Amino acid sequence: MKTSKISSFMFLLLAFTATSLLLPAPVLAQKAGLESLRQTGLAFREVAKKVSPAVVFIKVEKKANPLTGQNPLNSPFGEEFFRRFFGQPPQHPGQQKQPLKKRSMGQGSGFILSPDGYIMTNNHVVSGADQVTVTLLDGREYKADIIGTDPPSDVAIIKIDETDLPFLRLSDSDKLEVGDWVLAFGNPFGLSHTLTAGIVSAKGRSGMGLNEYENFIQTDAAINPGNSGGPLIDLDGHVVGMNTAIFSRSGGYMGIGFAIPINMAQRIREQLVETGSVTRGRLGVYIQDLTPDLAESFDLDNIEGILVTQVMEDSAAAKAGLKQGDLVLEMDGKKVGKVADFRNKVSFTPPGTKVKLLIQRNGKEQTLIAEIGKQETDDKGQPTESSKLSKLGFSLQKLTKDLAEKFEYQGQNGVLVTEVEPGSAAERAGIKRGDLIQEVNRAEVKTPADVRKAIEVNKRNSLLLLVRQGESTRYLAIKLDE
Repeated sequence: MKTSKISSFMFLLLAFTATSLLLPAPVLAQKAGLESLRQTGLAFREVAKKVSPAVVFIKVEKKANPLTGQNPLNSPFGEEFFRRFFGQPPQHPGQQKQPLKKRSMGQGSGFILSPDGYIMTNNHVVSGADQVTVTLLDGREYKADIIGTDPPSDVAIIKIDETDLPFLRLSDSDKLEVGDWVLAFGNPFGLSHTLTAGIVSAKGRSGMGLNEYENFIQTDAAINPGNSGGPLIDLDGHVVGMNTAIFSRSGGYMGIGFAIPINMAQRIREQLVETGSVTRGRLGVYIQDLTPDLAESFDLDNIEGILVTQVMEDSAAAKAGLKQGDLVLEMDGKKVGKVADFRNKVSFTPPGTKVKLLIQRNGKEQTLIAEIGKQETDDKGQPTESSKLSKLGFSLQKLTKDLAEKFEYQGQNGVLVTEVEPGSAAERAGIKRGDLIQEVNRAEVKTPADVRKAIEVNKRNSLLLLVRQGESTRYLAIKLDE
């Protein structure tokens, strides 16, 4: 009987093989392609079943400010959503004539980190909310407490009072490679538990002007308003990032989305859960990436390393002997990479930690030992260097090629004004959104860091700015004592 079964199997196998050999090659290729697509679809289906129960829909509510008469969340998603997704808050005809609402609403996404109800989301989803409501896939609804927020990284942790919840496991985002499949989960435009698929199109994106600390994963998985705070998932169903923004010149999805690497977010989460705030390390230097032109000017054979442009007095860098013009090559035996990567590494190093810096000075390498200091922050968690800028009432972004085309600043150098706070010193001085700041106190500026540096060393009670507004250029003075 056993021999008969084997013989039957061999006959069927031979018959199938013979039939396949009779099929034309294009037909076989088509069948193989369809089968591959079916297997991919099955993989996505399994990930969706595994992940969706741990993805949550977040609704936030806040009272209107009785002093300013402003609704902090004056759209279904809040102004910060539109800044991150569309570049500006929504504008509607006759908006200022509309009656003031007593309460305003916003919404976003999040994902459960542990069975006892800890949830990760974006800071801009829950920032300033009086009430946060979380809805699960099965319809259960909970009021959530804000455990802690970190505006510089745009990470927030909230918690619901429940146990035995479905939760997501975290992957190692450092191992993610360009070309890897990723799935974005969330609630775009309030459409609950939506899944989109794509690949990692780039890593280590910085200089976007969204966060103080940036190291974004770039993906073509569709991300839209409402996806903020949702997880970016690998094919194993593990979290590799948190969706936070898109790049768009039209106001709609254009195939480029950004997610915070989960390794970075997890470091923030640990501190927020433990203390409710984040403590960062500080070296006390202004730095810039080394370009081929700078390398040639400094008689360097390669462009690896980070150039020190200024050392702050009494800082960890100054005490270690770091000097202007030094080239930082390694930190604790590892190459420093780009400026954004190095800033992130220093910021996540606990204050008091001694690190070994390999530098190059005047063509010779030497090793310095620096004891990392503590980054002083304002009441919103922003570094004090940045808070001085925010107190003036405007936000800045590096002028990229795309922004130069959008605002018609081709061929110009400077820093773009992305936001001006109503009633601020910047607004009183005549600065407007879309202006290009080209000089501060008669010194040329090309990055937001250049502006912060000029503010830091300023000894007068005003700042003199050379500002380009459209096709005209003029000097504006911002009073610092108002």
